[in-house]
Amino acid sequence: MWYKTIYNKKNRLRLRSGRYAFTEREGYCIAELLIEKKYVETVTTSHINGSIFIYLKCKDKDLLSNKNRIFKFISNLKEKDIFEVENTNDENSLKQLENEFFLKLSNILIGRVLFDIFVPIPLKKVNAVYRSIPFIIAGLKSINKWKINVAVLDALAIGGSICMKSYESAGSIVFLLSVSDILEEYTMKRTKSTLQNSLAINIDTVWMVTESGEEVAIPLQEVKEGDLVKVRSGGMIPVDGLIFSGDAMINESSMTGEHLPVHKDKGTAVHAGTVVEEGSIVIYVTCVDEQTRINKIIRLIEESEALKADIQSKAENLADSIVPLSLIATTITYILTKNPMRALSVLLVDYSCAIKLSTPISVISAMEEASKNKIMIKGGKFIENYAEADTIVFDKTGTLTKSIPKLAKIISLGKYSNEDILKISACLEEHYAHSVARAIVNEAEVCNLKHKEEHAEVEYIVAHGISTMFRSQKTMIGSAHFIFEDEKIPLNNKNKKIIDENTGQYSTIFLAIDGKLEGILCIEDPVRGEAKEVIKKLKDLGIKNVIMLTGDSENVASAVSKELGITQYKAQVLPEDKARIIEDIKKDGVKVIMVGDGINDSPALSVADVSVAMKDSSDIAREVADITLISDDLNNLVKLRILSERMLNKIQNSFKAIVTINTSLIGLGALGIVAPSNSSLIHNLSTIIIGASCTRHVLDEDKTWMI
Repeated sequence: MWYKTIYNKKNRLRLRSGRYAFTEREGYCIAELLIEKKYVETVTTSHINGSIFIYLKCKDKDLLSNKNRIFKFISNLKEKDIFEVENTNDENSLKQLENEFFLKLSNILIGRVLFDIFVPIPLKKVNAVYRSIPFIIAGLKSINKWKINVAVLDALAIGGSICMKSYESAGSIVFLLSVSDILEEYTMKRTKSTLQNSLAINIDTVWMVTESGEEVAIPLQEVKEGDLVKVRSGGMIPVDGLIFSGDAMINESSMTGEHLPVHKDKGTAVHAGTVVEEGSIVIYVTCVDEQTRINKIIRLIEESEALKADIQSKAENLADSIVPLSLIATTITYILTKNPMRALSVLLVDYSCAIKLSTPISVISAMEEASKNKIMIKGGKFIENYAEADTIVFDKTGTLTKSIPKLAKIISLGKYSNEDILKISACLEEHYAHSVARAIVNEAEVCNLKHKEEHAEVEYIVAHGISTMFRSQKTMIGSAHFIFEDEKIPLNNKNKKIIDENTGQYSTIFLAIDGKLEGILCIEDPVRGEAKEVIKKLKDLGIKNVIMLTGDSENVASAVSKELGITQYKAQVLPEDKARIIEDIKKDGVKVIMVGDGINDSPALSVADVSVAMKDSSDIAREVADITLISDDLNNLVKLRILSERMLNKIQNSFKAIVTINTSLIGLGALGIVAPSNSSLIHNLSTIIIGASCTRHVLDEDKTWMI
């Protein structure tokens, strides 16, 4: 592809290929190809002038060589390379939606200005009447249903202006209402897009069961109707189908909104995007069309108001409740003054327009700013809940600690060598996404241990462990509670002493084979470097209670809490206990944020007022959570608190400005000081200014939140 270099300094690079060099979609695909390179931080493309802006994240000594790699890549880029990119990332899809929105908005604004300048007055009058018809019809429909709402007030204001031959006022009202409609459409589309991205099936390969019973890993796109696909505990179901064999507890919150898992067995239907919490199933594939699942989700969203912020719903209700007051004020003005122009001045001042406009704009702006800061939010109400919460509950492993724990040491207690214990453990843990399981599997890979599956059916018991048959012997791996209490594996004094002397500062996983304790795996999980300061900042921002819940031992929990300055913690907590603890906290009348990452956190995430999943969370944690951190950085919790609080402040300040300005206009209009045309002009201008102020990004106001 031809290009020329427009800017080349430090980490910034801007190339330009000229107009029509690529389409908007092709630009997103080019960005997707470039962002895959580890030395590229961000890429922005513009199809209008063929511009490609690249920001590199490499060190100064590597800049020249990496820039040369980019030049070579762009030069060799062919059209077929672009079309091979199947999907653009979430950021680009949201950017495309924003571009469409701003294009519509700019068209209506520029069109309004040009129309006023160049179109003759008679045509302006005809246009004002013509564009008023849909709003007047909407008002008549509301009256027909015995509803006195904003639609009625809009119709009366427009109709009254036309009757009084104040066509300019009518045109201004129609213009503002058109802007409001565009904003409402954008709000819905953006919410849908955000949800679709967060609920997308991020699965590359699936386990297909062949006729001989062998399990083969194949790409998801190769799965067809009639195939058999196996899904184990913690895995997302990638297709629609019927259970061919097995049974499982399945979380269907992505489809139904219900977070409690449902038991399903042979012959029952399962859907793409739902998650197997416990058990293992083989699915007979009936549909591999992801679009079917997305359409169901979209219909569910369109039928529900659950994602709307409470403050947005309150604003809309307030706007409707003000309508009768506006009509009463107009009537009283006319009765007292006998002057229709004064009455019209009062009628043209519409609180509801500004209120209904400013609130969704503030929410949209906050969601957009969150997205740019790598925070994905599923709905406006979750930002509001996050701002109002005064208690935050953290899972420990993978949340307060580093996302990839490491295997610190292995202790052999029987006939198996340390190498054998690691190999067997990795074989059992390889199908599960929890960070501790990854630590064991990663260490086996580092040691070049081949752990081809030798076990039979694996039974995963949430937050406890794994049970299977390994070389004809019952083999279990899991927590102390699972091994010693649930499975009654004996623990002699000698082994107890070894455990006490060697595992105090570690999380421990126990391996039992044929009824005997054979080994201990000690997991080292250092706390995140930013965790302590993040907790301090959250306290400064009004979070009164910081609580840590963990399935680890008392010693580990105590050490981590002391290091991070956490005064409340609970150790050896089971998943159902986490959910119960959250419920108990909520009974005290507080709003609770839950932050977690694993399968075992999903019950607690589902019952919290607002839940946050970490970047490397399990499928089910991402499905259940209201907010997902795209960046692996706890500082985003502080950013989000600042953002959510400032969003609410922005809305409250807008309300105050709206009430002050419009009440003044009503008084001045009733006294005859302000004519209807001027009243309408000031009202409309103030609405636009307030609406524009609601779009500003609040995290840029200062940097006090930075750590």
